[in-house]
Order: sequence, then structure tokens, then C-alpha cells
Amino acid sequence: MSDETNAPRPSAPSPAALARMAPRPPATPATEPPAATTDHSASAAFGRVDEEGKVYVRDGEGEREVGSYPDATPDEALQYFARKYDELYASAHLLHQRLEVPDVSAKEIGDGLKSLREHAHEPNVVGDLPALASLIAELEAGLTAKRQAESAHRAEAKQAAAAEREKIVAEAETIAAQPVEKVQWKQSTARMRALLDEWKAHQRGKVRLDKDVESAMWQRFSKARNGFDKTRRAHFAQLEQTRGEVKHVKEDLVVQAERLSTSTDWNATAGAFKRLMDEWRRAGRAGRADDDRLWERFRAAQDAFFNAKDAEAAKEDEAHRGNLEVKEAILAEAQALLPVKDLEKTKVALRGIQDRWEAAGKVPRADISRMEKGMQRVEQAVRDAEDKKWASSNPELSARASSMVTQLESKVADLQAEVEQAESRGNASRAAKLREQLEAQQAWLDQARKGLDEFGG
Repeated sequence: MSDETNAPRPSAPSPAALARMAPRPPATPATEPPAATTDHSASAAFGRVDEEGKVYVRDGEGEREVGSYPDATPDEALQYFARKYDELYASAHLLHQRLEVPDVSAKEIGDGLKSLREHAHEPNVVGDLPALASLIAELEAGLTAKRQAESAHRAEAKQAAAAEREKIVAEAETIAAQPVEKVQWKQSTARMRALLDEWKAHQRGKVRLDKDVESAMWQRFSKARNGFDKTRRAHFAQLEQTRGEVKHVKEDLVVQAERLSTSTDWNATAGAFKRLMDEWRRAGRAGRADDDRLWERFRAAQDAFFNAKDAEAAKEDEAHRGNLEVKEAILAEAQALLPVKDLEKTKVALRGIQDRWEAAGKVPRADISRMEKGMQRVEQAVRDAEDKKWASSNPELSARASSMVTQLESKVADLQAEVEQAESRGNASRAAKLREQLEAQQAWLDQARKGLDEFGG
């Protein structure tokens, strides 16, 4: 082999090396002939070997020396350097194929291209160097396009991620801005925690926002969370204070209820319990445990009183059951007075019935309404008959009714004359209209005569 200055340059990276995106170490000088089974004649055609065994490759308008292969024939020397070219070109071709694979990043391609450029700079190979340069130029153009596409994709991904973060922040701000009286604290608190988990999940994601954008959003999100927590703490502190006040109020109501529970002043105490119940409702709520405990005491006192009251009423009802039988008979006697035929006799009989009714005493509570309504219907019927008789004997009303009949009779007579006159003149249209008026006036006259008959007119 030639001296060090004429030794072959490092060989091109293998396809496997480019796949790992790592530069390939320089190859050792050739000391053995290339494999006989591989033909690199197409690339070898771009070189020659001189009489001294030096190998040259066409490079642009001229040629340059690439090395030598001691103790080898010219063809073997050319095959060796042509094989180096073919390996270098194959590596470039493989990198070009990987350029089209979406999962291969521009950084990986860039690393591979950097290694390829190092090996392709005035390489000690024999082959179509312009073709290799053209392929490398395509790789460079493709890498630029891939970087631009990745940049655009990253921008879109950032925009989408920013929109998702904005939704998280906006929802947190909406929760924090709720009026205190409308906040569902359990649900809102849980949702705030969930939004924080979503924020952390986005931070762990692949897409990173610009630092200033993320910082501004985090400040808004943090402000909303802190504001909500502050409001929640203040609300529950106030609620705790209010519940303490409610507790004292209800404790006093319980004491009053327990004091009344043994009273036998049934009506007054029942009214007092109603007032206590109204105050209980207006008092609001203490803590659940206190509310439940105090309510049990209040209800127990209330039940004790009303159970005793009901028991006493049951005794009274039993004692009044005999009165019910008496009043049933009296009510049947009163109902037999209807319909009223002789008003004066009916009024006398009813007064006697009413006296016996009052003397009969109380009836059981369940029957009070039925019995009272039955007697009231009889009394009302008698009053109605009395009112009707008075109205029929009222001279003023009778005179009005007589005057009305006279006026209507005159109006009917006039209309009859007008109808006959219209018909005699052949005016059928006017006659029809007058006949309608006549029928209406006649109906009113008939009604007025009935009213007059009631007055004996």
C-alpha cells in the first residue's frame, strides 16, 4: 500500500450506522481484495489506475488521486474504491428513504446528514460524484422542508395545547366568580381539584408551551384557585359562626317545648307549639349532628303534648257520642221542614229546634262539621223564603215592576205598528229588523209580567 498521505480516506457509513445516526469510525486501509461476488464496474468506470498503481477519480473538469492498492491489479484497485463509493451512495439513499418516514424526526435526519457530509467531502472513492452530490443536495432540501413541517406542526400543537389550557383556566375563573349564595361547594371544590390534575397532566405531556404563555396562564389559574379557596374558607367560617347562633336559638326552643309538653291547657298550648314550630323553621340550620339531636328533643316534647291532647279528646268524643244521637234526630226533624210552605209556622218550629239543638251539647270532633253544615242549610232555606216574601210585598219594588211592564207594553205596541207599516209599504228589510226588535221587547215584557205577578200585581 502507498504511504500515509496516499492512503484511502475513511469509508462511507453503512446503512445500519446511518440508522443509528452515529458517525462511522474511519476504515482501516485496504489489505485484502474486495469480494469477488460483488461487481462495482458501473462506479469503477469513473476512475483509472496509472502505471505506478495510483487510483484517480473524475472530479468536475479534472481528476484527483484517491489512493492506491499495493499488490493488486488495476481492476482490483478500481473495484475496491468503487465499492467504497457504492457503500457511500447506498448510505445516502437509505437516509433519503428515511426522510419520507413521518416517525423519523428532522433531528435524526440532520445527524445522519452531518455524518454523511463528513464522509462525502472529497471522498477517496471512485464513482459518479455529481450523482452523489445531487442526492446529498436533495437530502438537504428535504431536511429543510421537514424542519419547516415539524415547526408548523409544533406551532399547531402549541396552539391546540394553549387552547386546552385556556379552557382549564377559564373554567377555574368561572367557578371562582360564582356568587357565594349560588355555589355548590362540594361539586365546585371537586371540580377545582380535577382542573389542577388536568393542568399537571398537560405539563407532563409532549407539547410544551412557551414559557411566557404558560407563566401568564398559570398566574391566572393560580389566582382563580386561591380566590376560590379564600372565599370557601370565609364562607365556611361564617357558616360555622351562624350555625353556632342557630344552635343556641334552637336549644332555647327545645327548652320551651319541653316545658310545655306537660301542659293541659290544650288550645293555648297547641297555639304555642305552632308558634315554636314557625320559629324553628325561621331559625335556619345548625350543624347536621346538632340539628338532628335538637330536633329529636323538640319532636319528643311536641309528641308528648299532642298525644296527651288526642287522648283527652278521645275521652271527650266518647262522652259526647250520646249527644250525637240526639242531634241526628233533631237535624232530621229540621230537614223535614223543607221545602217551606207556611213561613210563620216554619219559623216557630225552627226556633224550638234550635233551642233543643243547643241544649243537646257537643258531638264528637269528627262529626262537628257534618252536623253544623246540615243545620245551617235548613236555617239558610228559611231565611231565603223570608227574604223572598219580603221582596214580594215591597210596594216600591212592585211599583217599579208595574212601570216597567207599562213601558214595555207601549214599546211592543209601537213596534207592532211600525212592522205593519213597513210591510204595507213593501219594505221587507226594515220590516225584518223591526220584527227582531219586537221579539226582543216581547221577551222582556213576558219576563217583567212574571216579576209583577210575584208582587201580586
